[in-house]
Parts: sequence; structure tokens; C-alpha cells
Amino acid sequence: MSDTTEPGSYFVANYPPFSRWTPEAVPAVMAAFDAPATDAPLGLYLHVPFCRKRCKFCYFRVYTDVAAADVERYSQALAREAGLVATRPAVAGRTLRYVYFGGGTPSFLSVKQLERLVAGLHESFGWNDAEEVTFECEPGTLSEPKVHALKSLGMTRISLGVENFDDAILEANGRAHLSAEILRAWDWIKAADFPNTNVDLIAGMVGETAETWEQTISKTLALEPDSVTIYQMELPFNTVFVRSAKDGEGTVPVADWPTKRAWVNRAFERFLEQGYSISSGYTLVKDPTRVHFRYRDMLWEGADLAALGVASFGHVSGIHYQNEPHWDPYLDAVEAGRLPIQRGLVLTARERLIRELVLQLKRGSIDPVRLRNRHGIDPLTEWGDQWRRLHETGLLEAVEPEPRLTRAGLLQVDSLLPRFFDPPFRPLAS
Repeated sequence: MSDTTEPGSYFVANYPPFSRWTPEAVPAVMAAFDAPATDAPLGLYLHVPFCRKRCKFCYFRVYTDVAAADVERYSQALAREAGLVATRPAVAGRTLRYVYFGGGTPSFLSVKQLERLVAGLHESFGWNDAEEVTFECEPGTLSEPKVHALKSLGMTRISLGVENFDDAILEANGRAHLSAEILRAWDWIKAADFPNTNVDLIAGMVGETAETWEQTISKTLALEPDSVTIYQMELPFNTVFVRSAKDGEGTVPVADWPTKRAWVNRAFERFLEQGYSISSGYTLVKDPTRVHFRYRDMLWEGADLAALGVASFGHVSGIHYQNEPHWDPYLDAVEAGRLPIQRGLVLTARERLIRELVLQLKRGSIDPVRLRNRHGIDPLTEWGDQWRRLHETGLLEAVEPEPRLTRAGLLQVDSLLPRFFDPPFRPLAS
């Protein structure tokens, strides 16, 4: 991988790559929903695609400047889709173990809209027994009544999209909020006493310097979140930054990968000094005995995920799927009483193993015994050469009894994962 941050994302979100998912697999997805349930944990993801403005580095399906009537129509569609999914044999009667409200900006919704949406969802999917209910927030969309509403509606983990504390950097990267809104929102969140609070940061945003990054670390530490998630700035193709560069505005001044890794490493050091523990290549937690990330851990270990909303990604009985990625086809399908699935991929047994291996390695290590017992292949033997190369280059502490990445390896874990992919997928994932 080049040291410069070139257009094209290197973050590995799933396996096999999304580019391999096709409409031809939709009948298999439908058949999986109509088949008996597996014994895997079940989670629920809801995509709320509304934002006050589009960040210049964002590549998600989001809509800005939407009318209140469109927000209401979409919310009703989410509740209706929940009813369609919840009655399928693969899902019916199962207890939700985790729930995740993502986006977009879930906190874009008003209190009344949230109350109506959650009430509609509970008619199909109750989550009173869920171990974790995560809700993503953008600071400028919060109010004190809304924060209290989130607590009363059952949200247990609040994730605040801070990204940076420097107003000039926030503005240069197209963020809708400024630093004063972060501090105001955090006061409300702390006062509401959620079981788990998370702050998201991004290292290497346009305009970032070592000094501004150090200030962001210090201000985040002062918030004392239960966990902090730190991403390294990427340049996916379908972003404002990349489109502007292609239109003749030159390159995007994003820090190179060695610089970003050094900045994340500096953040790790400072949080570790304050008693935090490393939970993955991106996440530190204040108290690992109390603070968990069920959505991440269960999904990375092969859990089923019922996905609601436009363009959302799900996983059922070993099959990947994605909903219709555009507004009208999604709403038309749901309002006609059809599951809005647009493409999918049926995984082989080997692909399921590789998926779990690469996702779990993001936490810094794998459990080879668990993977061998679950999939019938010994990952230490199957990828012995790769483990040895990582060890020889100082990116792996040891191969046995379980491979564990060094700090250097963990800070660049996504660039290491394609070496475990089967050859047809490597060029598309690199």
C-alpha cells in the first residue's frame, strides 16, 4: 500500500468485497429468510439517512434538505419493513441481542418522530432483552429533551460523532457542527447517565496538524467517555473531496498513512496512560469489565443482522444482502409489502471462515481453536506462511498459541487483511 492517502478506501468492512454482491443472489436471500432460524445471535440495524449537511469525506447513503413529510414517510417505511422482516421464519420469535441506529444521522429525527418510529418498531421487534442498543448522534442535532427521550426509549449506548475539536478543521471537512455544540451535547449526555458513552474521532482530516490533534486528544480525555473510537481519514471514491479533485481542484491534502498511524498511536498512548484499554485497532475502553461493544463483537463472530432502511447491509444464515440503495425503489418496495432487497451473496464455508478471521483480527488477535471448531479448517495451518511473514516483519507478536498483532500491526490492520483473502478477491479489496 502506498504511504500517501490515494482515492479509494482501504477500510475492510466485510468479506467477500461488496463489489461481488449481485442481484442474482436475491432469490437465495429470500429463501434464507423463509428457512428455519439458525442458532446465531440476532441483531437489528436501522439506517436513518438524513443529515444537516454532507461531510466532504462521507460515502454513505444520506439525504440533506429533506421535507418533514419525507422524514415521516421514511420512518413509517422503516416500521413497516420491520414488520415484513419480523414475520419471516428465519427471524420470527427470536430475541434481539443487539440493536444499532446508524446513518446518516439518527439524531436528525425530532423527539416526536423518534417516539413514533420506536413505537412502530416495537410492534414487530421488541428489544427489551437486548444487551446493547446503540444510537449515533451528531452534536448539533441534540437538545436536552431529545437526550432524555433517547434514554427513555431504551438506548443504552450513545455514540457522539465528534471527529475533531478544531472549528476550522470541522468546517474544512464539511462537518455540520462546531466545538461549542460538542461540549453542550456532552453535558446533556453525561447528565442522562447512559450505561455506555462513545466518542468518535478521525485522525488526519484535512487541515489537521500534530498540534491540533494533540488538542483533540486532550479535550476528548477531559470528556471521560466510556470508549473512544478513532478512525484514520480515508478518501473513498464517491466523496465530495475526491469528486472535487477530479474536477480540477488538485489533490486532497489528507495526511499520509504513516502520519495518521503515528497520530493514532499517540492517542492510544495517552488514553492508556489514563487507564483505558485497547479494544481493537480503532477503539479504547475505559473499563473492559463493564464496557462492551456487542454490535461489533457479535457481528464479527458471525451473528445474523436484520437490516432495515435504504442501502443498509444485512446478514442472515450465512448470506449477505443489501437493501435497495436509492430512495424511490426502497420506498416503493416496502409500501407494496415486499422486502426491499436489491443484491446479495451466498457465502461458501471457506468464505465464512475468512470473513470471521479478518474481522476478528481487527481486534488484534484471533481464536484459532474457535475458528477451527466452527469451520473445520485450522487457520494457523491454512495461512501459515502469512502468519510467519507478519511475525518476521514485526507486525505479529507470535503465531502460537494464537496470532496477536503488535501495536504496529494493529495500527495498519486493514492493510494486512487482504493477504488472507482468496486470490479472486484481493485486487478488488486492496
